[in-house]
Amino acid sequence: IKFGGNAMVDSTALENFISATRDLHSRGHKPVVVHGGGPQISKALELAGIVSEFVGGYRVTTPDAVQVVRDVLVNEVNRELVDELNRQSQVAKGLAGDTNDLLIAEHRTVLVAGVPTDIGLVGEVIEVDTKAINEVLNAGQIPVISTAARDKAGQLFNVNADTATSAIAVALRADEMVMLTDVPGVYRNWPDRDSLIDSIGAAELESLLPQLQEGMVPKLEACLRASNGGVPTIRVTGDLNQPGTKVFG
Repeated sequence: IKFGGNAMVDSTALENFISATRDLHSRGHKPVVVHGGGPQISKALELAGIVSEFVGGYRVTTPDAVQVVRDVLVNEVNRELVDELNRQSQVAKGLAGDTNDLLIAEHRTVLVAGVPTDIGLVGEVIEVDTKAINEVLNAGQIPVISTAARDKAGQLFNVNADTATSAIAVALRADEMVMLTDVPGVYRNWPDRDSLIDSIGAAELESLLPQLQEGMVPKLEACLRASNGGVPTIRVTGDLNQPGTKVFG
């Protein structure tokens, strides 16, 4: 389950997510939470005097910014999510993607108007320590994973939480990947609320990408990667208890 930082600043969305995730866990499912922290990171960068810039829906990450990104994800967002999930009983455990080789990344570029573009210390997950995640699951707990990561030489990277979620879902051979957003699903003609898509094939989704809002592009690219990687059920939704848009191969 990808849970974004935008939802954390909405108390109702956060409470709904916590309740639904705990319910999944109590019914014997094995949820794995992967989180971002966009608003929290932007606020911390502003306080540090670092300007936030986005290109193609991805944050440009300078050497000055990458440690701030990591510290916010691990020490603020991850801790708060784990505390919220553990309010009634100890069900969750935080895992830092950049610690103990949990997530290994390599530098990536992004396509902007069809052109590969370097946006700084932004990485793509290429290896996942599934053993460490499964140890938490097998202990009856919910792994809550922050998405900064290091390469094999130890360089720290900011990793988009959407793309990290798909890499983790594929590596774990997950039964389902849920991309939680601040809208009910994918719209064919946003902002026309009547154009919400119930289900869409991977090929059609790929053709739709150029006309989507920038913020949705990383999410839906991640859905395509998960589909291509063998994840059988993929949903884009604003609520774990709602069907949203189903993506199929």
